Amino acid sequence: MASQATSRGRTYLYAVTEGTPARTYGDIGIGGCEVYSLAAGQVVAIVSDLHKEKILPERSHLAAHQAVLKKLMAETTPLPMSFGILADGPEAVRKMLLRNQRPLLEQLRSVAGKVEMGLRVTWEVTNIFEYFVNTHPELRAARDRLLGGHHEPTQEQKIEVGRMFDQLLNEDREDYADQVEEILTPHCPEIVRTKCRNEREVMNLACLVARDALAQFEDSVFEAAKHFDNNFAFDYNGPWAPHNFVEIDLEL
Repeated sequence: MASQATSRGRTYLYAVTEGTPARTYGDIGIGGCEVYSLAAGQVVAIVSDLHKEKILPERSHLAAHQAVLKKLMAETTPLPMSFGILADGPEAVRKMLLRNQRPLLEQLRSVAGKVEMGLRVTWEVTNIFEYFVNTHPELRAARDRLLGGHHEPTQEQKIEVGRMFDQLLNEDREDYADQVEEILTPHCPEIVRTKCRNEREVMNLACLVARDALAQFEDSVFEAAKHFDNNFAFDYNGPWAPHNFVEIDLEL
């Protein structure tokens, strides 16, 4: 959402919300600091003071950042800041809010009343390559032709089989994601496909869902899962702040 400021910053930003009165949220910030709001125009930044020159992504810091977002999510849908966003004091934050008033309000209104839900689908198989060999005749034929027999396959032959595997893997991912999205779309105004982190992952979807439609979203996940056999596992999570649906580059 924003680029990380230099280490001179002493005000840490967690999120931006719309027009709530000035208030405090308790000593739940990074380092046990008090979290409070800074208003400018129609938008509000949720911040805490930081008595360090820079902030590191330590587990306790990440947990505090998420705890603040969770507290905000219980009341509204904020625009979440990426971890580590710093400003040179409260006045710099207010100037940023005024400078970006219009895009912030547009983003806030686009996610109002909604939350982010995650859906992760994985292949639950012992060996993903062998699974593809057994389910894709063209890969099986290439393996037998290039890697079979009594000769030691060359590096080029191994690369060719690996390239075919990768192509089929990505094609299947696209096809399966299309199938699932078609079922989820009636209950998700927006869906973002995020990067798969390993070969076993079929898809990682970020879904923007209305708060009052969460039950329908969960039902649609179960409906989608019915179209897949036991080699696939569906796991949904959330609700989260809409990280994947906020696209504003703030200059601090």
